[in-house]
Amino acid sequence: MERASLVVLLVVVVAVLYTAGIAESAAAKSGGASFIKAKCSTTQYPALCVQSLSTYASAIQKSPKQLAHTALTVSLAKAQSAKAFVSKLGKIKGMKKRELEAVHDCLDEMNDSIDRLSQSMQELEKAGKSKGQDFLWHMSNVDTWVSAALTDENTCVDGFAGRALDGRVKESVRGWVVNVAQVTSNALALINQYGAEN
Repeated sequence: MERASLVVLLVVVVAVLYTAGIAESAAAKSGGASFIKAKCSTTQYPALCVQSLSTYASAIQKSPKQLAHTALTVSLAKAQSAKAFVSKLGKIKGMKKRELEAVHDCLDEMNDSIDRLSQSMQELEKAGKSKGQDFLWHMSNVDTWVSAALTDENTCVDGFAGRALDGRVKESVRGWVVNVAQVTSNALALINQYGAEN
């Protein structure tokens, strides 16, 4: 009888601890989600910001540093995906000469953007370990490189300007790269918020 009572007690304790763990995890994710929504409300593309970062709510929780880092990580991943798409597009046969030139130019711009976003990631890590003037200097570098990456992305899209390039290639590249530019713009805003709060 005592053994059965002990087993029941043990099962109840495990169930309570498990339920508490789930509730704590859900609360952390919920708190992170509301934090993300509040911070994203100040970006240029708030709905995209929330959509692209809410998956990481439990990791971000309520940390402006982690939010900035995650936003930059998402931007870099999207830039790499767009680069892969543009690279494959450049191998399609039968493209107009001007389209092919624009695709190759865009690929160069996306490579530059990825390099700058990667540098920004490294610099953001250094900023997170710094204080005072060192912190400000590293954050200034992050701001400069993310801004340059955004310029690269916009330059890629601008390379398809004009009616001569209207068509599926232009629309496909625009779809990918405009999304990257919007996510990068949001990352820049969140990075600037983080810098201003420290």
